[in-house]
Amino acid sequence: MAYAHTNSKGQQYFLHQKDVTLKGGRVQRIYYFGREAKEGAIDQMPEGYVVVENARTGLPILKKG
Repeated sequence: MAYAHTNSKGQQYFLHQKDVTLKGGRVQRIYYFGREAKEGAIDQMPEGYVVVENARTGLPILKKG
């Protein structure tokens, strides 16, 4: 089951991860939330990160903290 976060508006978001290649060739892992659990959904939040919420839109965001 994918990690889910319910925001202050009652909407549920699922955490995903993806490895992207930057212009210089370096590979970087990104984390993002989506309304549906699709390919790349992960079961637990990565260590050292916390979920914060955009006050205006309610979209959850992962921050190192």
